[in-house]
Amino acid sequence: MKPTRVLVRGAIAGAVGTAAMDLVWFFRYRRGGGHEGLFAWETSESVGKWDDASAPGQIGRKVAHAVLGHDLSDECARPITNLVHWSTGVGWGVQYALISELTGRINWRKGLAFGTVVWLTDYIVLPLADVYKPIWQYDVKTLAKDLTAHLVYGATVGLSFAGFEPRMLIAGRGHNRVGRLH
Repeated sequence: MKPTRVLVRGAIAGAVGTAAMDLVWFFRYRRGGGHEGLFAWETSESVGKWDDASAPGQIGRKVAHAVLGHDLSDECARPITNLVHWSTGVGWGVQYALISELTGRINWRKGLAFGTVVWLTDYIVLPLADVYKPIWQYDVKTLAKDLTAHLVYGATVGLSFAGFEPRMLIAGRGHNRVGRLH
C-alpha cells in the first residue's frame, strides 16, 4: 500500500475510533445523569474556562504556554480541548497504521492490544505533565472504565483500518495484508 494511503487510512481509522470511544463516554455520562445533547457534549460546549477543560485541553494549554511563553485566554479552552482531543485520536490512528504496515498483520485483536497501549501511555505521560495523578492513585473502577473505553477505541481503529472486512471478524483469523488470510 502506498505510504500516503496508509497515513490517510490510519487518520480516518483514528477519527472513527475517537468517535466510538466518545460514544462510550457519552452514554456513560447520560446514564450518570448528564443532560447535554451529543453535539454539545462532544464539542465541549460546557468548557468556558481552563479549569473546566479535560485532560486534552490541559495538555494543549501547557503546550501553548511552553511555545508562546504565556497562557491563552479562557476563550481558547474549548477549541483547544477539541483540537487536542481529536488530533490525539487521529495521531494514534496513524501510528496504528504504520505499525500494521511494518508488521504486515492487520486484525481486530491487534486493535485491542493497541487500545491498551494507548491507555497505558495516558497513565505515563499525563501524570508526568501534571494532568493526571499516578495510576496507583486511581481506584480499580475508574481504571476499568477508562480501559474499556480505550479498548473500544483500539478495536474500532483496528476494524476501521482493515476496512471492516467480514473475514476479519472470524476468531483467530488475521491478514498478512488486507485481502490475504494467513
